[in-house]
Amino acid sequence: MEPLRRGYLSALTANVLWGTFPLYFHALRAAGAVEVLAHRIVWSLVSIAVLLAVVRRWRRLGELLRNGRLVAGIAVAAVFIAVNWGVYIFAVNTDRVVEASLGYFINPLFVILLGVLALRERLRAAQWVALGVGAVAVVVLSIDYGRLPWIALTLAGSFGSYGLIKKRLGLPAAEGLFMESGVLALPALGYLAWLSADGHSTFGTISTGHSLLLAGSGLLTAVPLLLFAEAANRVPLSGLGMLQYLTPMLQLLIGVAVFSEPLPPARLAGFAIVWCALAIFSWDAFRAARRARAERAATRNAEPAARTPAATSSSVEAADAAAPTPAA
Repeated sequence: MEPLRRGYLSALTANVLWGTFPLYFHALRAAGAVEVLAHRIVWSLVSIAVLLAVVRRWRRLGELLRNGRLVAGIAVAAVFIAVNWGVYIFAVNTDRVVEASLGYFINPLFVILLGVLALRERLRAAQWVALGVGAVAVVVLSIDYGRLPWIALTLAGSFGSYGLIKKRLGLPAAEGLFMESGVLALPALGYLAWLSADGHSTFGTISTGHSLLLAGSGLLTAVPLLLFAEAANRVPLSGLGMLQYLTPMLQLLIGVAVFSEPLPPARLAGFAIVWCALAIFSWDAFRAARRARAERAATRNAEPAARTPAATSSSVEAADAAAPTPAA
């Protein structure tokens, strides 16, 4: 299979798996959200540890752990992803999958806002319009819910902040998830031990299937993340950006069609406004990417066609030095 097609298949599979998470966590409703979260953390650590052992990347992990600044950044990222996971599981367990899907629809808009507030980025006019339309959607949905859609806003805020930190750290996917799970593993194990001693643990007490599902939450977390990491190396950002909307769309459909959650006209109107904001955002992103490609092409065409052998050799060496090395 050619690399581009394999990349798209990996991205599609990752987003479909993420989109069907509500079905998995709904099957674990007998356990509370905190217990499911604790198991997810612990079993993610186990799953990634096995993977790192298989591919023999412990040495690379040791190098990362010796960087104090990096470990501190990972600790902050771990808190954000724990909040994201916990709130999402709570949303599924309390029949709020539709609102959870809204969080991942508005996540790209939150990332734009984060760029302005945290990175002092300057936005294009269309991006400001998208943000404004998104804000109108939040107001409409707040009126419909009778409150701020806090689940959606927390999911968007925690995941957007997590993504910003991970982007600045530049960690490989497997090592990053292992370190994040490692930061959270001790409190998670402590909670599970207390739960078991108190006689309220559902692991090993309800059914074999239930226990296997709790243990499988580690693989459920690791597999789509690693698939997406592979896709990110093969698929253009525009392709990844469009596929990311598949996840919340599947979650929305599951919430309405499978779990029979209400979607009254006012709420549907709020979602429609969000989709308008995303359409503006996507159109602007495509236009900016096309302009950047045109500028790069013009720059290349403007370069002198004739080069000396020495210059050509230097260019090849520079390209080789700049090329990313494959993961060990």
